[in-house]
Amino acid sequence: MKKLLLTSFVVLLLMSTGFTQKYAYVDTQYILDNIPEYKDAQIQLDDLAAEYQEEIEEKFAEINQMYKNFQAEAVLMPDDVKEKKKEEIRKKEQEVKDLQNQRFGPGGDLFLKREELVKPIQEKIFNAIEEIAVDENYAFVFDRAGSLTILYVNARFDISDDVLDKVGAELGTVRREDRVKQEYTPSQPATNKGTAPPRGPGRSSPGPVQSKDRK
Repeated sequence: MKKLLLTSFVVLLLMSTGFTQKYAYVDTQYILDNIPEYKDAQIQLDDLAAEYQEEIEEKFAEINQMYKNFQAEAVLMPDDVKEKKKEEIRKKEQEVKDLQNQRFGPGGDLFLKREELVKPIQEKIFNAIEEIAVDENYAFVFDRAGSLTILYVNARFDISDDVLDKVGAELGTVRREDRVKQEYTPSQPATNKGTAPPRGPGRSSPGPVQSKDRK
């Protein structure tokens, strides 16, 4: 319902201003897909996430082994030794949970690496969009890859290639003639290319790290 109301508001706004103001749209996912530097950054992030995941899974495996050893030996242990062993396992488990949060949590290592690699690219894209909007006197520039439901788009209002051309000198974008666009289908959900953190045995883990990079 909220999305429907937002869409209706945008349509009414365009109808009320359409005779005096111009508007356009971009597909930020299409833009990013045509920037090799962004693809390289995604590969680095995926590799780093896999490295962190392996590290954490190894530590969870160590905890599981500690617990199995404890179960096998507990029957012969005095009560004070049992409590000491239990405390060691609990302490080790908390350390791994802290490490998991450090690697994948909000403001964690993967988040900071994403900020380092991806945010500068996104800022250049948004600056290019702003410059084009000012130069061409666009009152609105929508993102086709965003969450706003767009029921119909006319290709002549798509300035995605103009944005790519504008940032091409800095980011080395794919040549216009080599870019491949997908046909727009309103029912197609927007993709979310995030890196999922690992899960420990029987444990839930935080969701993909995302940041709001637009100025």
